[in-house]
Amino acid sequence: MVCDAVILAAGLGTRMVSTTPKALHRLGGIPLVVWAERACREATDRPPVVVIGPEGGQVRAALPGDVRFVEQQSRLGTGHALLQTEGLLHGSGDLVLIVTADMPLLRSETLRQLVGVQRESSGPMTLVTVIAPDPRGFGRVLRESQGRVVAVVEEAVASDQQLETRELNASLYCIDAAWLWSHLPRLTPSATGEIYLTDLVAQAAQEAGGVASIRVEDPDEVIGINNRQHLAQAEAALRRRINREWMLAGVTLADPETTYIEASVRLEPDIEILPNTRLQGATSVGRASIIGPNTVVRDSTIGPDCRVEQSVVEGAVLEEEVHVGPFAHLRPGARLERGVHMGNFGEVKNSVLGPAVKMGHFSYVGDAEIGRGTNIGAGTITCNYGRDGKKNRTTVGEGVFIGSDTLLVAPVRVGDGAATGAGSVVTREVPPGSLAVGMPARVVRKLNHDG
Repeated sequence: MVCDAVILAAGLGTRMVSTTPKALHRLGGIPLVVWAERACREATDRPPVVVIGPEGGQVRAALPGDVRFVEQQSRLGTGHALLQTEGLLHGSGDLVLIVTADMPLLRSETLRQLVGVQRESSGPMTLVTVIAPDPRGFGRVLRESQGRVVAVVEEAVASDQQLETRELNASLYCIDAAWLWSHLPRLTPSATGEIYLTDLVAQAAQEAGGVASIRVEDPDEVIGINNRQHLAQAEAALRRRINREWMLAGVTLADPETTYIEASVRLEPDIEILPNTRLQGATSVGRASIIGPNTVVRDSTIGPDCRVEQSVVEGAVLEEEVHVGPFAHLRPGARLERGVHMGNFGEVKNSVLGPAVKMGHFSYVGDAEIGRGTNIGAGTITCNYGRDGKKNRTTVGEGVFIGSDTLLVAPVRVGDGAATGAGSVVTREVPPGSLAVGMPARVVRKLNHDG
């Protein structure tokens, strides 16, 4: 049986008090609607259909190009939103899976189970329920004495007695397509003026086979996000889920409650992550590295056996056995090759530090190439911004000694085995094996091989 998925994402989300559409608020660095899209795609092996409002252009831009969109011009409820997809989906598949864009913790495994139960059911519909102390605005599932589902009543129109029911409708459905398209147009507006998709449940309960249901055991999975408080609760639940999975995969988290790992991050076993550390975006960390405490790593690759302590690393690459920090900043384009040591209060941007380079502290290296085994003294600065408004390159060879407080005014080259005296201002090439001192720096003598 072919199953089409529909994601309802047309709501304004006014309770978020934001100019950003609710579907685009981020959880774990990923927009809410993207979580829903990925879960639906994994469950059905097909791109979903997304129902958006008239201002849904940003939602379109956030999703892959093969996702199909339908616009709900007037927000008249969930039943009306689903009806907008009939022209696109009528005759397309055998089943229709329906989810909302504001439920990002939903697992694809749950959706596959939902679809699987409906495939085996003789009735027209299967829904998902949850037992939870906080109803979060969900409708109540009504059952008869034998346990059969007879209806779902929305919280806004439920009686006091119905509101006491703790079994909640999670707003997740899988419905026989032919039955859906014949019964959906029959829905009528409620007392609030909206057409509720939940009214289909009472209709389906009268059919042979009735309404099937599955129950989600973990209430976190169906946290619906209606406001910033819900978003924070979902973020905490996602953090617990991700951290638990990584610990079971061999990663040590000294304090999981203060460790933030986005879903896009990739880690190898035997890594140790210390408190107050955030790993974000397209980040990967190699085996046996230690990250933290108080460290942010974003869109970076860190190799095995590295140590990054109380530092910020963004858009950088660290090869094996690199030590960074504390209080260092690696900016986009930084590449530290094997065995580099970069100490406290250093900054590197768009530069390559060759193997075994030592950059102790209080230095800035930008738009530069530093050769193997070079020592960069404290306070060294590459002055790479020229009068022409362009960034210029600095090239330092292998085995160079750069004295403390040296200014390297690009474009400039320092040859292999050369050295600069403390406080030098280097404005022209320093030949290999030479010592340059002064302001501007002048070559004063050749160095021997031992010097």
